[in-house]
Amino acid sequence: MAGSTVSRTAHFALHRLNLDAGPGSDGPQALFRVRDESWIGALIPKRWAKRAVTRNAIRRQIYAVSHDATPPLPVAAHVVRLRTGFDRKQFESATSDALKHAVRGELQELFARACPEPGRRAGA
Repeated sequence: MAGSTVSRTAHFALHRLNLDAGPGSDGPQALFRVRDESWIGALIPKRWAKRAVTRNAIRRQIYAVSHDATPPLPVAAHVVRLRTGFDRKQFESATSDALKHAVRGELQELFARACPEPGRRAGA
């Protein structure tokens, strides 16, 4: 969470931290060899998703949407954080299609805001 917040939606925030590969650099260093690909992590607190099945469904959506993101995420460490819960009255089932579609749509918006298409300004 030491990285900056690069994108937010109603329920999610995306944090990014650029990793330095060299041992002589001043910035944060990775514990493992840095490859030319982005790293993605998911932080789904029990506070906002009480049931494990809900947390796992959201986590799977995060990984699937990040893998298919167009344009792809830049090479860095990324963490998607659930920052508020989905209304249980609106989404009664933890694995309902309605919840999956809502989560997927919001995650696509989150990644689109973080990686604007070439020729387009961020936040526009």
